[in-house]
Amino acid sequence: MTESTHGRLMRQGLWHNNQALVALLGLCPLLAVTSTVVNGLGLGLATLATLVTTNVIVSAGRPWIRKEVRIPMFVLIIACVVTTIELLMSAHMEALFLALGIFLPLIVTNCAVIGRAEAFASRNPVGHAAMDGFAMGLGFLAVLVALGALRELVGHGTLMRDADILLGPWAAHLEVRLWADYRGFLPAVLPPGAFVGLALLIALKNKLDRLAARRRAGGRGPFAVWRGLDRAPAAERIMTD
Repeated sequence: MTESTHGRLMRQGLWHNNQALVALLGLCPLLAVTSTVVNGLGLGLATLATLVTTNVIVSAGRPWIRKEVRIPMFVLIIACVVTTIELLMSAHMEALFLALGIFLPLIVTNCAVIGRAEAFASRNPVGHAAMDGFAMGLGFLAVLVALGALRELVGHGTLMRDADILLGPWAAHLEVRLWADYRGFLPAVLPPGAFVGLALLIALKNKLDRLAARRRAGGRGPFAVWRGLDRAPAAERIMTD
């Protein structure tokens, strides 16, 4: 795999074709469990592991999977991988397993996972499929963590709340309380807060994309506006003075 292929796949997964912000796939678990950073991180890691593992298996099994039965085979592979992850999490991270609840086994029906298996892994070699799964999973994980941080910050006034259920007892001190007397804002941790938070993230991405396109087209980028007149044409500066 060439360096440019690595970079292209990472850019697609993290930004240009982000499964949560662009493709808008897998939104049910994303909206449901991101009430805290830790919940988002736990589900994001499980989804990342599922994407990488299933992409590798699907790509490696391409010669033996007939086209007519490929979708049922993909679902069977994904279900086996998710069940394994679910059992491991139940055995070693029971508190997080209980917090994620039904949304952990529902990774099987995550459109982002089966979509990458069908659209990419079934048509590319193992190395490319693994990289695609990692990039797409990392992009999905980043959105889960960002949305969890936003909702937890507004809803509880904290960050990394209950970190010990994911990282162990030593991580209990990682919780950061930004305002000592903050009473919380309940709508932020309820489903309406998830929709509003995701909408803000999508709006932010679209805004950054438009600014980047404007900059590539030769216009004044966002930072030029902040710098004021130092990038304006000389004649314009003279007239302003």
